[in-house]
Amino acid sequence: MKFQLDQAMEVLARTPVVLRGMLENVSDVWARSNYGPETFSPFDVVGHLIHGEKTDWMPRLRIILQHGESRPFEPFDRYAMYEESKGKSTGQLLDEFEHLRSENLRALRDLRLTEKQLTLRGTHPALGSVSADNLLATWVAHDLNHIAQIAKAMAYQYGDAVGPWREYLSILGTR
Repeated sequence: MKFQLDQAMEVLARTPVVLRGMLENVSDVWARSNYGPETFSPFDVVGHLIHGEKTDWMPRLRIILQHGESRPFEPFDRYAMYEESKGKSTGQLLDEFEHLRSENLRALRDLRLTEKQLTLRGTHPALGSVSADNLLATWVAHDLNHIAQIAKAMAYQYGDAVGPWREYLSILGTR
């Protein structure tokens, strides 16, 4: 599928609603459990998404629009949420994410990006040259990836309880 900004924004606008539907008022066993060593819990994922809203998507798009490839993006700290989310509840994180995403989508709409601007390029510190539409498409896929990750972490909590049905549940993996 070719990148289309209006279609991308359909998904980006829904992510806070999906996360709230999955996580609002669930107990910590659902929100703070992961599916193995070095995996994120749903709580961690929301914190990670918040960090991305602050430091990744729109800041990098602005760098592309203002500087092109001459100024590389700042490296993204995938684990910053561990410190930034300390002392917060899942509800607080959901509220913060919803607010930041709304602001970022408003800013994105206000840019009124042209097809030509979507082809402008920037420099990722590890990947090299990337286009604005690569960045925005990745924002969508990143959201969907983390929604799946939340579902996996939650499903994993009943991995043993499902008994023999586990073989039908690909989200749980095989033993």
